[in-house]
Formats: sequence, C-alpha cells, structure tokens
Amino acid sequence: MSLTEVDWALIPAPADDGKAAHLEGKALPDMTLDATCGPAITFADLDGVAVIYVYPMTGRPDRDLPEGWNDIPGARGCTPQSCAFRDHYAELQDYGVDHLFGLSTQDTTYQTEAAERLHLPFPLLSDADLAFGKALDLPGMETDGQYLHKRLTMIVRDGVIAKVFYPVFPPDQDAANVIDWLRANAEERA
Repeated sequence: MSLTEVDWALIPAPADDGKAAHLEGKALPDMTLDATCGPAITFADLDGVAVIYVYPMTGRPDRDLPEGWNDIPGARGCTPQSCAFRDHYAELQDYGVDHLFGLSTQDTTYQTEAAERLHLPFPLLSDADLAFGKALDLPGMETDGQYLHKRLTMIVRDGVIAKVFYPVFPPDQDAANVIDWLRANAEERA
C-alpha cells in the first residue's frame, strides 16, 4: 500500500471515545510552535478563522511505518489527509479560513520533508515536546515507543475552538467535511 493510495475498507475505523468532547469552547493555549515554513506560529497572535488538523504521524517513502500501523484504528491516513487539505486550500480560503495548519508530534525537520514532498501551501506545526497536546488534553496513543496525538480537526474562531471533528475517518474526506461545516455556518462569520 502506498502512502497516498489507501483502501479504507481494509483499515479499521476509529470509535469516538469521548476524549475530544471537552475541546469546543476552549481557547487555544498561549504558546508558540515551530513551523515548516516561515516563522514559528504563536497562537495568541492568530485572528480570524484557523483550521488545525492534528494527525498521528506522516509516513515517508524511505522509512517503514511502525509495526501494525494499519491495524491501529485511526492511525493510517496522514498523507492523504494532508493532500486533501492541500487540494482544497483555495476553497478553504474562499470560505473564510485565514490560517491552515497540520500538527503532529514529529519534529520540524521530519515534517519539512513531508511538507516539501507533498507541496503543502501551509505550514505543519511541531508539538514534539507535547506541550500543545497537554495544554488541551488532546487524545493520544502510544505505538513503537512513541506518544502520538490521535487524529482530530479543530475550527478556531479568534482563538476559541468552535468545532471539533473527532474521530476523523476516512482522513482524505476531512477537508471536505470542514468545508461543509464552514458553508453551513457561514452566517456565524459575519
């Protein structure tokens, strides 16, 4: 199976374990995270609408995924998810998204390879020290000796989380689901 071509019928879907139910209405933590392009991102400086999709880890063509990765519900699909946000980037902007970020626990060097290979027009943010995840009490998982965030997507308005998609499955439909929500809630932007 390639990183971008996934038969979702063969991948176990994640169940909603309720571990993201507390996020809507919370403010983003006042912190700065390293970004793959441009300066580090300080959440307190963000205004308008931001979409932050959190993913476990991006695979690389030159490295194997962790043992049993495809059998972990919700693990597989980070590359298709990022590519979908890339492909819908202009449409997201048309619906009022001022900032788009991917976020994982991988370091910026690792993420930069993926951002360049996938031609992402937005930055990936590194939560390598888990500070962002701890501040928001994000759901997570452990595999291969690594702690990873579970996949979820937040729509943030002026620093406050307005909507959370969790669990996200299949990941390649995440951007379309965000657009549908933005379209249905356009009046809240006015």
